[in-house]
Amino acid sequence: MIVDLPDTTVSNISKALVKIREEGGAVALGRVLTLVISTRLGLEEEAIEAANDASREHPMRVIVISTAVEPADQQDEPRLDAQIRVGGDAGASEVIMLRAYGDTASDEEGLVTGLLLPDAPVVAWWPGEAPEVVSESPLGRIAQRRITDAAAQSNPRRFLNHLSRTYAPGDTDFSWTRLTLWRAQLAAVLDQPPYEAITGVEVHGAPDSPSTGLLAAWLQMQLRVPARHELISPLHGSSGIQGVRMHRASGVIELERTNTNIVTLVQPNQPTHDISLIRRSLRDCLAEELRRLDPDDLFGEVIQKGLARLDAPTVTGSITVQKA
Repeated sequence: MIVDLPDTTVSNISKALVKIREEGGAVALGRVLTLVISTRLGLEEEAIEAANDASREHPMRVIVISTAVEPADQQDEPRLDAQIRVGGDAGASEVIMLRAYGDTASDEEGLVTGLLLPDAPVVAWWPGEAPEVVSESPLGRIAQRRITDAAAQSNPRRFLNHLSRTYAPGDTDFSWTRLTLWRAQLAAVLDQPPYEAITGVEVHGAPDSPSTGLLAAWLQMQLRVPARHELISPLHGSSGIQGVRMHRASGVIELERTNTNIVTLVQPNQPTHDISLIRRSLRDCLAEELRRLDPDDLFGEVIQKGLARLDAPTVTGSITVQKA
């Protein structure tokens, strides 16, 4: 069910929500949080689709604020157009889309305050361009968790460095969330004999991959060994992390991406294994971040301390996996 409310107010939107619940039987009693998405006009649907999918695990109210992309469009007459989606059009959530024009777009906090679920946590998500200081932005001030995506910024590595300086507890970034499967696989490899100390690490990935630097910083912190961050040409048309090499006395452990969703594990005196390591979708990343509403202390440590201790990345050629 979709209800359009052109040229409206927050008060009218609240009344429409009450009417929909009374007449259609849609209830919000099971909602566990409010997700506020800040994006640009015309770029809302991908984020809404991800939120709808994630809502099957986390029933929630989704408030989408979209504003003008071009400065010239910001001179429009102040106006607020809204759309409410419930039922099959909103997954297990209810979606309130706010399209703000002119001066109306300058008060994001005021637009959402009257629509937040009472006594429920607030999570803010910027799927595109992030504010200068996330925690001090209008939406960041009212949110317990604040989600950005370095990969969506014009300069991902510069954005991560900036985030390391402006980090506040509750901040997180999808470049960290995309590392979950890599971190789990690397931990599983090191949890098997021989239990030898790691003496050095190399992490290589595409130049546009902010996750590669975070993985190198995490490994350097956890293993307490030097880690090299290498930029290489993407293989198989695939960007992102390309692989990890860990050195120890008995030889080198290699975990290299050989296909879009496959990595090859090569270890000394062990058979070669192909392992499924899929690239995480927007829905998967969002669902994972919504599972915890307290600050991610490990991410805070990696982004503030680990990234600063990591040497500048080096540029190399493509990596070839040595089959055992």
